[in-house]
Amino acid sequence: MTSLRMQQIAGARAAAWSWPEKGAVVIAGTLFLAVCSHASLPLPWSLVPLNLQPFGVLLLALLLGPGLGAATAAAYLLEGAIGLPVFSPHGPGGVVQLLGPTGGYLMSYPLAAYVCGKLGAAKNFYSGLLGAVVGDAVVLLGGVAWLASLTNSDWSAAFRLGVTPFLAGDFLKCVAAAALATAFASWSPKRNLLDK
Repeated sequence: MTSLRMQQIAGARAAAWSWPEKGAVVIAGTLFLAVCSHASLPLPWSLVPLNLQPFGVLLLALLLGPGLGAATAAAYLLEGAIGLPVFSPHGPGGVVQLLGPTGGYLMSYPLAAYVCGKLGAAKNFYSGLLGAVVGDAVVLLGGVAWLASLTNSDWSAAFRLGVTPFLAGDFLKCVAAAALATAFASWSPKRNLLDK
């Protein structure tokens, strides 16, 4: 399926969605992010666990586009802030988790989803990969900035602690998100989840 055809299908379908349908998609997306966050492994040398949250954010951004992707990420943060058990089980949960070592990563999700969706939605694998890599860079930058501030350390120490251990895995998550979004777009043209 050509890139132009994917964009036409995505734009037509998203424009036809009602607010209740968009709300249901956002809620389903937050549930998916919660499942991804619970697939988590603490790392003994880092304050930040290894989990599938970034993959979930990137995949949803590529499938839903910038608007619904960012709205889903923001709704997810709101759910966690009010105490719903959606964040990684290796943290305290609630607002405290947003203010802890992983807060910078979490708070960057709406912007990362918007950027990823803008660059990669309704296009092809390579634009999806570009969007995912740039979106992941936003997450990592937000995380390292927050970590440096929280631990009162320099950027290089925060980078070693909060970015270096995750680079290879995050690249694989970007590839997987772009591949799955591209496969979904070509597999299901009648019910594409992309918005423009």
